[in-house]
Amino acid sequence: MKFAIGTLQLDYPTVLAPLAGITNLPFRKIVKEAGCGLVCTEMVSANGLVYGSEKTRLLMQSSSDEKPLSVQIFGSDPFKMADAAVIVQESGADIIDINFGCAVKKILKSYAGVALMKNPALAREILKKVRNAVTIPLTIKMRSGWDSSGKDAFHLAQIAQDCGVDAVTLHPRTASQGFSGKSNWALIAALKKQASIPVIGNGDIAFPEDALEMIHQTGCDAVMVGRAAIGNPWIFSQVHDLLQQKSIKPVDMALRIETMKKYLHASAAYFGELNACRMMRSRLGWFVKGLPQSARFRHAITKIRTCQESSQVIDEYYALLSNNLF
Repeated sequence: MKFAIGTLQLDYPTVLAPLAGITNLPFRKIVKEAGCGLVCTEMVSANGLVYGSEKTRLLMQSSSDEKPLSVQIFGSDPFKMADAAVIVQESGADIIDINFGCAVKKILKSYAGVALMKNPALAREILKKVRNAVTIPLTIKMRSGWDSSGKDAFHLAQIAQDCGVDAVTLHPRTASQGFSGKSNWALIAALKKQASIPVIGNGDIAFPEDALEMIHQTGCDAVMVGRAAIGNPWIFSQVHDLLQQKSIKPVDMALRIETMKKYLHASAAYFGELNACRMMRSRLGWFVKGLPQSARFRHAITKIRTCQESSQVIDEYYALLSNNLF
């Protein structure tokens, strides 16, 4: 089941959601290897790009083995957003995504993210400026808006379509919901009936079966997975199995251990060994959630400082499970 965004053909209709502090290059590479159709950076500040922030540019660092790549930018100044989009295009990104869904207070105070859904005139100006500035596919990600009706999303989707946006992602929760409550998939179905551009559904996909159910219920063209991919990047290949009416392949422990080590070493190369190991003190625990002795493993990684120490803890946990020493 292939999927196209503008001129870009994707092998699979699955997209990694941008997750602040998580969807960096090492994590994206793991997800891509696990079968994701399209990976996306965490949110990148348009202001940071325009003013030459090295920390901001690092968020866009990429490699050929994660392609195609979508870079998500946020901001509220149409001219700076257009300039930032040019920088993103020149960096080699395949898609530019604009954030209309972040409800974090700091973003709202700058009139970006979901705040733009209250100002359709400004949203239109941003989309026009960005579309005129770049040639690669342009997408947006939004929430249902500021109330549960979805009218803000439907209006913004029409504006986006009129401005030449190539696809739209809808996370059908309101600005005030955050990640609480239940996402309203009926709004995705309604948007799909309205729009003439591809619609990507997002929200409450915890298991591969949920992605299949979303497609069946809403008719969306692709699914975006966020939190469920943390610790389980294989959810993407499992979704593809279901779409092809195949049985889901279980993730064996050897693959899980191999992936943890790849993530560790890729993070060390990207962030530096000590910084990476500090991050891994929590993140390696993602991959053992629900497994026997996972609490023991999480405790063992709380003080790791080197890749060697980390690998040793991983190997000891693997031996523990392999030999049923618990």
